Amino acid sequence: MKKKIRVLIVDDSAVVRQTLSEILASDPAIEVMSTAADPYIAAERMKEEIPDVITLDVEMPRMDGISFLQKIMRQHPIPVVMCSSLTEKGSETAMKALEYGAVEIIQKPRIGTKVFLEESRVNICDAVKAASQARLGRISRRPGLVAPKLSADVMIDKPASSAMIQTTEKVIVVGASTGGTEALRIFLEALPADCPGIVIVQHMPEGFTTAFARRLDGLCKVTVKEAADNDTVVRGRVLIAPGNRHTLLKRSGARYFLEVKDGPLVCRHRPSVDVLFRSAARYGGKNVVGVIMTGMGDDGAQGMLEMKQAGAFTIAQDEASCVVFGMPNEAVKRGGVDLVLPLTAIAREVLRHGG
Repeated sequence: MKKKIRVLIVDDSAVVRQTLSEILASDPAIEVMSTAADPYIAAERMKEEIPDVITLDVEMPRMDGISFLQKIMRQHPIPVVMCSSLTEKGSETAMKALEYGAVEIIQKPRIGTKVFLEESRVNICDAVKAASQARLGRISRRPGLVAPKLSADVMIDKPASSAMIQTTEKVIVVGASTGGTEALRIFLEALPADCPGIVIVQHMPEGFTTAFARRLDGLCKVTVKEAADNDTVVRGRVLIAPGNRHTLLKRSGARYFLEVKDGPLVCRHRPSVDVLFRSAARYGGKNVVGVIMTGMGDDGAQGMLEMKQAGAFTIAQDEASCVVFGMPNEAVKRGGVDLVLPLTAIAREVLRHGG
């Protein structure tokens, strides 16, 4: 029998500890080792047993989650999933947590919102599973009641059989999940200010993508912003899909623009990489360069195959540089990838094919 992933939950709210415990216990692959109301209690628990994964609140009494995260990473690196509420301050702090070594961010459940909790169940369990597979230091409902895994069909029709005619302007589309925040930083920092327009889906909760885009904008030569409906894709600008909204590439004449809209979870995500990639295949074809980066699961794998079939050039991050090789590996296995590259080589190849 496969060993279960043992999780330590650290949160000062008894209600959140109970809710997260119930959510994680509903997955047969996960076991809640223990819970703790603050980092000092967590440290005592860890003297008895080292967990496989820690879920960690940001704001707690006696010691905040960021300070505890730093101590963990210095003394005994363990995969940490940050659990934060959706305040502006909290999202900025969560970005700092990712810099310090946290593997993933999950949205702290809004207690009492049934739909939110039901949708979060799979995402929270997936985040913990991804964290358990993470290589540190490298840059669900109850069983039997799992929600159907929807494809991009629910958001956009498949591309026409004929590929979109090639034009002079190129568009870069990128998908990432676990480990993607730092991978995207490395990728974008290597690009010149006049690079082709870029659209990114990074799996991230609502409220965090604004801070993520602002952080990247301050680090990169390109301009980075959270995408809004009808934004035009232009050279030198990176548009990041907002959390909890699907983002599609559309075209009107020579103009590429974005449609940002609500919809069901696709591949158990919103935004979904598959939705962006399918829209890029349908409306961009040969004018697109697609990149799939580190992340657990298979979101984006089918969409990348559709892009390649429509004439796009497609790149996957290699296993050695991924935190989790799930998404790129699935894309490779389906035959949707033209080239597999280490993270540090992707920007150069994108520019070579994207102009």
